Amino acid sequence: MGESEMTTKTDGTGDEAVSRFVERFAAEMTAAGMQRMASRVFAALLASETASMTSAELAEQLRISPAAVSGAIGYLTRVGMVSRERDPGTRRDRYVLHNELWYETFTRRDQVLVRWEKVLDEGATTLGADSAAGRRIAETAEFFAFLHGEMAGIMGRWRAHKEARAG
Repeated sequence: MGESEMTTKTDGTGDEAVSRFVERFAAEMTAAGMQRMASRVFAALLASETASMTSAELAEQLRISPAAVSGAIGYLTRVGMVSRERDPGTRRDRYVLHNELWYETFTRRDQVLVRWEKVLDEGATTLGADSAAGRRIAETAEFFAFLHGEMAGIMGRWRAHKEARAG
């Protein structure tokens, strides 16, 4: 951890409590399908005061090898949850969570739903509405279209909620 993060947190939580949170949240993310080490690295970044840490800080806090950090960061970077920034005046990389992480993540998921819906529509047409498979695929496409429509509303309500809370 960075020096400012190694001491007791300003809200009174110590390193042990933070570590328990990191491991608990990482376990939940792993259970949902994310890679275990990526879950741990992500949770550590989420729980850090600055939402950013170096590879050495992550390795020290999580008691893992630099290679494990590198693999986890590679995954998190590919899925757009973390980005790399250069520490000013050094050659060290700092790994940073995006400001609008969850909004961006769900927006990307929404784009995936649109692509899946298109392919499923084509599949339903190919298989035909008179077949059980065609009807099943058409219903799946309709489900994704419904989710896409709802997601736009949810994101708009989130923005309004966030602005109301801030102002």
